[in-house]
Amino acid sequence: MEIGQKVKICRLREKVSPEIVEKVQQGQAATIKSFKMTDGSGVGVFVEFPDSTTGWFFEDEVVLVQ
Repeated sequence: MEIGQKVKICRLREKVSPEIVEKVQQGQAATIKSFKMTDGSGVGVFVEFPDSTTGWFFEDEVVLVQ
């Protein structure tokens, strides 16, 4: 994955706002804006939806949109 690529959220491991849940249920794509190291060796991604809503997700929660 790279910054600028489009992704969809495929699952939610952590509690997120109802606004984000709705976008995930609708299958909205988001754009990767940056990465963050998680505790341990994981990587998280910050994404932005078309309406400028942002969220942070674990790498295994997102899939690339082809």
